[in-house]
Amino acid sequence: MASEWATIRLGKIAEVNPDAIGRSWPHSHIRYIDISSVGEGQIATPPQWMKISDAPSRAKRLVRKGDTVIATVRPNRRSMFFASDPGYDWVVSTGFTVLRPKPQMVDPRFLYTCVFNQAFTEYLLTREKGAAYPAVSPEDIANAEIPFPPLKEQRAIAHILGTLDDKIELNRKMNETLEAMARAIFKAWFVDFEPVRAKMEGRWQRGQSLPGLPAHLYDLFPDRLVDSELGDIPERWEVKPIGDLAEITGGSTPRTNESSYWDNGKHFWATPKDLSNLHVPVLLDTERCITNAGLAQISSGLLPPGTVLFSSRAPIGYLAISEIPVAINQGFIAMESRKGVSNLFLLRWVEAHLEDIVSHANGSTFLEISKSNFRPIPVTAPPEPVMRAFDQLARPSYCKLVTNELESRTLAALRNILLPKLISGELRVKVSGNSTGRIV
Repeated sequence: MASEWATIRLGKIAEVNPDAIGRSWPHSHIRYIDISSVGEGQIATPPQWMKISDAPSRAKRLVRKGDTVIATVRPNRRSMFFASDPGYDWVVSTGFTVLRPKPQMVDPRFLYTCVFNQAFTEYLLTREKGAAYPAVSPEDIANAEIPFPPLKEQRAIAHILGTLDDKIELNRKMNETLEAMARAIFKAWFVDFEPVRAKMEGRWQRGQSLPGLPAHLYDLFPDRLVDSELGDIPERWEVKPIGDLAEITGGSTPRTNESSYWDNGKHFWATPKDLSNLHVPVLLDTERCITNAGLAQISSGLLPPGTVLFSSRAPIGYLAISEIPVAINQGFIAMESRKGVSNLFLLRWVEAHLEDIVSHANGSTFLEISKSNFRPIPVTAPPEPVMRAFDQLARPSYCKLVTNELESRTLAALRNILLPKLISGELRVKVSGNSTGRIV
């Protein structure tokens, strides 16, 4: 029964920062994880391979399978993850605390569940010190009191919540793969011109298929490159300004002190911050909404679903396709595809040419690329049949990516409802023989 559960100091059931790199480290490389690479409950950026001699001085703490890793800096960001499959070489910065569960005392996933619980974050917020970089100490984490049900019930609770987390993680990995495939196809077709080169070199014959080049696409591509202002491009392709491929607009911010623009707003209103933590380049909601009166203050109005949003300052480079009607602030360049142009092409073009786009920015306080500087940037534009073929090839993967993200959000919301109720005992679990469980 929940009423019979004890609480226990976390430091009694887990080792705190048990291992660190020292002079005796036997390997030449590590996979390093910095705080900037970790989001809420996940590693947002894969561990970075580096020579131990090149590792920053803060790369100290070793991570083993089953560890819980939580950032001590800015605990309100909830930067943490469960180490389900690291090798011998994962190292995190000293901005993290590593918790290693003691065998036969606590289930590893249950320990992580307790740390991921919002109540644990709220406890840390009462302990943080410092204004510029609020942080907690490893001792604060070790001194936290957490629920301590019997081990079988811990495992049952961990199984229920872990199943949700595992599906969310599976979707994330699937989306990473889908994104990598989309980038690879775009680069092959529109940067390296691989279909044309394959025909020129005799590697692609009529009736044959190559990776990313089905046989039925053979006649869409020429077998010759010609000179242009952007260098060699496929014959009969054109160099056009990006403003010819998309309607370029911007946005603005209605007066924030005017309540009639904001209170009970029903229209999504995006700022670059809404894109900053996206796992995939898809915008599904926004932090703030505006009213009809607020929308009337924005000349670009409500942009339709499918609009490509690109942050044009502070910083330049956040990127997403909006799947919702949305108004935007002044920190964006918005691209609405013109007839015959795929928004997936626009998305990947910005992604692939970001360095060149940034070179057109200016500003003394911070770099910004204006719409007037953006519109003339030249693009190698394929004929409409090639554009259409790319969209037909890339669209199913993009739709699957959106579906996965929607499912993950639903699963995360369910997990966040169940988690505090399960570890407090408000919801009971029935333990089966293999330590799985179900809610009763």
